[in-house]
Amino acid sequence: MPTYVRPLLEYASCVWSPHSVGQVKKIESVQRRFTKRFLRCCRLQYPERLVKLVVDSLELRRIRFDLIYVYKLLFGVVDADVAYLLFL
Repeated sequence: MPTYVRPLLEYASCVWSPHSVGQVKKIESVQRRFTKRFLRCCRLQYPERLVKLVVDSLELRRIRFDLIYVYKLLFGVVDADVAYLLFL
């Protein structure tokens, strides 16, 4: 999952990041199914599987990427018109 699927699910997520609960659940369901397939993890609940496999949820990772991107915008690491992006 971390090598093959996650990059596809996270590519440019700061641009397309879902806001509705339904969209978040659909994206998260990909990781849910993958973690269920691991032997010994199939009887655990999803949060417990994430802890056991030492993996963050995709939602948490998108939030982290969003925060990193905003930091880069505010401190000039990314060359973009911040006023335009933040509707100022």
